[in-house]
Amino acid sequence: MIEVLYKFKNIFLLGLFLSFNINLMAIEEPAFKIVSESENYEIRYYQERLIVQTEYESQNGAFRKLFKYISGSNKSSEKISMTVPVTQVKGERGYLMQFYLPKKFNKSNLPLPADNSIEVSSIKAGHYAVLSFSGRPNDKNFNEHSRALKEYLESDDISIVSSPIKATYNSPFMPPMFRRNESMFHIEWN
Repeated sequence: MIEVLYKFKNIFLLGLFLSFNINLMAIEEPAFKIVSESENYEIRYYQERLIVQTEYESQNGAFRKLFKYISGSNKSSEKISMTVPVTQVKGERGYLMQFYLPKKFNKSNLPLPADNSIEVSSIKAGHYAVLSFSGRPNDKNFNEHSRALKEYLESDDISIVSSPIKATYNSPFMPPMFRRNESMFHIEWN
């Protein structure tokens, strides 16, 4: 029993070490400009971004598919650097998980997916309202923060033009209190 606990402790500590070190490395994320800040949220302007996405019933299955794509399971067998955030949004037929492609890629040089259930797409430039929160990015926590953000935007007469977007930035090994998560809405902004 003591050996099992010792092995579990070592695995846990290794995971904790890796999550902190992975998150300290420079991981690319889409550039944005903060155009407005309130006490509760900020408005960001993002340029157009390339993504790979897949519909899902299981978040783990979708993540594995996209991770295989960036790990070289694509038509070019090219490994692609992981970026953050990983986003999840309601699509036309169900939920989509999205990985952003590094900025070195454009529509003419990106590796095409070998898996037909993975789609290359782009997110048009636009303004997004963002509320950041820590903790686990489970549905309960995300929905609570999305409702709060929606209420803030409605009280400030800001028009929402999308369903809520969940953005997560950390590995599952990151302790919840140190995690960076965001609830986002695409909005109309002048």
